[in-house]
Amino acid sequence: MYVRSGTELINPFKLLERVGIRDGQRVADLGCGSLGHFVFPAAQLVGGKGAVYAVDIQRSVLEQIEKSAKEQQFWNVYPVWSDIDVYRATHVEPESLDLTLLINNLFLSQNRPQLLREMARLTRPNGRIVVVEWKTEATPLGPPQASRISKEDAKKELQSPLIKYYDEFEAGPYHYGLIYLRTEVPVE
Repeated sequence: MYVRSGTELINPFKLLERVGIRDGQRVADLGCGSLGHFVFPAAQLVGGKGAVYAVDIQRSVLEQIEKSAKEQQFWNVYPVWSDIDVYRATHVEPESLDLTLLINNLFLSQNRPQLLREMARLTRPNGRIVVVEWKTEATPLGPPQASRISKEDAKKELQSPLIKYYDEFEAGPYHYGLIYLRTEVPVE
C-alpha cells in the first residue's frame, strides 16, 4: 500500500477520485516530480490492468520514480522523459490516455499552446484533462504570487476546439482544479 509522510497540500486520492479515475485506466502525470505524489496513488487506483506514465523533463526525477516504483512494487508505472512544452515530444501512444494530469505546471509552461496540443494529442476523445494550479491569493507555501495563473486566466489559456470545459473544483486549501474533456477534433 502507498504511504507518504509529510504535509498534504492536495490529497491525491481525493483528487483522483473526484476527477473520475477508474480501475484499468491509462493515466499520465505531466511534470510528475520526484515524489510521484499523484503517480503512485494513481497506480494503486488503476490497478494491474491500468498504466500510469510518470512524465518529466528531469532524468534524475524519473530515476527516483523508477526506484520508488520498484521498491513499492508498482509494475504499472512507466517513467517517460519529455519536455511537455514540445508538441509530439512525449513518447506515449496518441489518444491512449483516459486521464491526463497537469498539476502545478501550467504556470511554469513557456509554451502553453504547445502544451495544450500535447495534452490533447495524448488524451483519447472524451478522456479527461485535469489542470490544478495554485490560487493567486497569498499562501504560506508555493511559488511567488506574481508567477501564479488565476483560474480565469487558466480558462482563457485552455480555450481550444481540442478540449471543452467540463467542471471545476477546490483541490485543497491553496489550489483550484479544472476538468476538461477531449473533443473529437483532430490534433494537427
